[in-house]
Amino acid sequence: MKIAQKYSHLNGEEYLIVHHKNLYKEISEVIKNVNANKLKTKISKEKTKTGNSLFSPIDLNKAFDIEFSKNKWSESRYHYYITLNRELMEQSILMTPKEQKDFLISKGENNPIFSYNQTDYVKDKIAVEVQFGKYSFVAYDLFVKHMLFYSGGVINLGIEILPTKKMQSQMSSGVAYYEGEVYNVMRQGRNSPPVPLLVLGIEP
Repeated sequence: MKIAQKYSHLNGEEYLIVHHKNLYKEISEVIKNVNANKLKTKISKEKTKTGNSLFSPIDLNKAFDIEFSKNKWSESRYHYYITLNRELMEQSILMTPKEQKDFLISKGENNPIFSYNQTDYVKDKIAVEVQFGKYSFVAYDLFVKHMLFYSGGVINLGIEILPTKKMQSQMSSGVAYYEGEVYNVMRQGRNSPPVPLLVLGIEP
């Protein structure tokens, strides 16, 4: 596959080039090593595509998992305790989970709720999400997950890999695509979400 389009938000690509040029090359090689044309394994049952061979999100994800694993990228989980008190949240966000719990209890929150978020691949504080799912999954990645990892000091940059519209047209209905999701980010304004991002549009 290849990177057909890219969108840098809050100097995301510039940060990657300056500080992690080798990782950028590594990500590009991972994408290049995935042969999507061999992964048209899903037979459509949709009325407008009945019988057509479509790109399989499951098989695509497996192929990317193999390639990223070869390069020692691994899943990461960010654990935290929930509080609806903004002041307490801001004070505790960089603490370890145990420190967060103890701090919140000391401030009168008797039963703070434990939670976590998971991201596909992390290496040297760079997070990568490969997304062949529904629109809502991408919105969550861009406006919640990457931002949470960033504000918690786990990552310095979030990267989202999406199919272009050209590729998405050969997938099941409802799959998010690069052009639509970049448009959604641009509509929020220059500084939202407040986390450096690089969105990559890929296709065979």
